[in-house]
Amino acid sequence: MRKKQKRRMLMKAFKTTGADKIIGGYILWFFIAAAMIWLLEPTITSYGDSLWFCFATATSIGYGDQVAVTVIGRIIAVMLSVYSIGVIAIFTAVITSFFTDLARFRANDSARAFLDDLEHLPELSKEELEKLSQKVKDFEKENLK
Repeated sequence: MRKKQKRRMLMKAFKTTGADKIIGGYILWFFIAAAMIWLLEPTITSYGDSLWFCFATATSIGYGDQVAVTVIGRIIAVMLSVYSIGVIAIFTAVITSFFTDLARFRANDSARAFLDDLEHLPELSKEELEKLSQKVKDFEKENLK
């Protein structure tokens, strides 16, 4: 399977599950939250510091070099943290599903090739028959342990 096909499958997984919209919404919320923190928090004096605060909050690193001191700032930080946990869980689930589907696709593709060989058994050369025989033996070893 080519990289382009894998990329298409991954993008389809994100679109099918709606994760693309959730992640897009999260990115938008992240920058809005950073702007709100910058405007509301007296200890955070630049948008860059606010982005750093949001990153540290979202990743649960929490260095403590930037701290929300207002009630609204803390509420925004909590909302960002909860949203981040959900997005990370969704992202992880979609990626896991993608690799599971990819493995299933490869197994089905391999099975189709094997069945195709069996359908054309009389047409196979001696070397091809030996390879097919070895595949069957390897399959039995792996699956009958």
